[in-house]
Amino acid sequence: MTDAVRGQGDGELDLDTARTLASGLQRLLRTAGERLTEDNAASPLVARISDHIGIAFHDLVTVGHDFKSWEHAGLQRGIDAYLADRSPGAEWFGIAGAERHFDNISSMINAAITMGTYLLGRPDYGTAAVGPAESMEVVELGLVPTVAPDGSPVVVGVVTRESYEALCVLTVFARDRATAAAVRDELDRLRREHDVMRGQVLGFNASEHRDNALVTFLPRPHLAASDVVLPDGRLEAIEAHVVGIAEHAEQLLAAGQHLKRGLLLHGPPGTGKTHTVRYLMGRLLDYTVVQLTGPAMRFLDDAVALARSLQPSIVIVEDVDLVAEDRDLVEGGSSPLLFSLLDAMDGVAGDADVVFVLTTNRVGSLESALAERPGRVDLAVEIPRPDLQGRVALLRLYGRELRLAADLEEIAARTEGVTASFIKELVRRAVLVALREGGEPDALTGAHFGAALAEMFDPAQSLTRGLLGAAPETGSGTGEDAEPGFEGFENEDD
Repeated sequence: MTDAVRGQGDGELDLDTARTLASGLQRLLRTAGERLTEDNAASPLVARISDHIGIAFHDLVTVGHDFKSWEHAGLQRGIDAYLADRSPGAEWFGIAGAERHFDNISSMINAAITMGTYLLGRPDYGTAAVGPAESMEVVELGLVPTVAPDGSPVVVGVVTRESYEALCVLTVFARDRATAAAVRDELDRLRREHDVMRGQVLGFNASEHRDNALVTFLPRPHLAASDVVLPDGRLEAIEAHVVGIAEHAEQLLAAGQHLKRGLLLHGPPGTGKTHTVRYLMGRLLDYTVVQLTGPAMRFLDDAVALARSLQPSIVIVEDVDLVAEDRDLVEGGSSPLLFSLLDAMDGVAGDADVVFVLTTNRVGSLESALAERPGRVDLAVEIPRPDLQGRVALLRLYGRELRLAADLEEIAARTEGVTASFIKELVRRAVLVALREGGEPDALTGAHFGAALAEMFDPAQSLTRGLLGAAPETGSGTGEDAEPGFEGFENEDD
């Protein structure tokens, strides 16, 4: 020690002198810190909170709650309703300073006291979607003075936190924990009551920048039963299971029956499974629809939780075989997403009006626990490739805006093994043929369809046929000896 603490000249400081010097420096630093803290504690930002509640800031209690980013609009509506009822003239204020959206409000206020890094400012506003083409203004960082249900003064704060998961963080400042918790719970109740997602069609998407989901609002499709071409009795069975239970929900519950149901639509690609799902979405107008596809499958737990809170609801999992493949067919067992799906379907109470609609192109590879265990899927309906009359009906459906001057049964007979998607593309290509010939596309002749079929059955378009769901054995549409020009159609104009 004496070697490290040298004095003036040739002398040395003794240990007592060194300790006295160190103690004095510590007191100086502590006094400076206390003075700085006192000065910052008296800042307009801190005073705005403590003066409203009536006690020093360090005596306040805070209670917080993290909401998903897609709950922000509902929370804002809940806060607006709360203020309108209890503090109609309340004005929001904000926090000025850098890095404001990477921390919660309590931490920012503490930093303002200890380091003076944050100041009183104006609130930050942004927009949040409330529908497919609608949005509303939301507070992204701000505080507002108001009162608790018992009349006690409180301050409510909101901040959107941009970390690995985007969150909307609610903070309530009050004199005691019970008061702060009561305000938080009431705001959460109002959020659910005013939830902008209820009754909407919602799509879960994966964020490119964070490990969290993005929820988007989608238009609700409206299809007539005549727009869905299925074998006789299929659509009626689907409607009875999904829509029929919805129409008799109260009576079923009174009779001790459950409302939760699972529907599996299976069949080759392009046969109309998604089209059928879209029809159901239009039939159940009061239901919240939550759709999951592709990479967004990993947010299944969030999607099901959202469906439970917004019931009556439908959870749509398309191409379920991507996550629910039979465990015996997957190296190393099965995907954790499979167990999430099974747990989600089991975890929904029987009296919850939640419909699980699953689609698959490969029913044979589905996990048996999903496809066979009662209580998960209670109706499986095959959506096959259309038969002859089905193909005729599809030609009429997709050509309903046109004058079809052709023998539709003859065309349908030459498209054995194709799907609804193939027929839809066939009509479009026939229109293109008419346009290339310089004619009007409002009248399609047999020659137009013949030329379009020649293109689609060309050997070079085998992959195209596969992508449209045509059976592998689908031929040229005219038999082995048919000419590629399909001259047999040319005299069928009338």
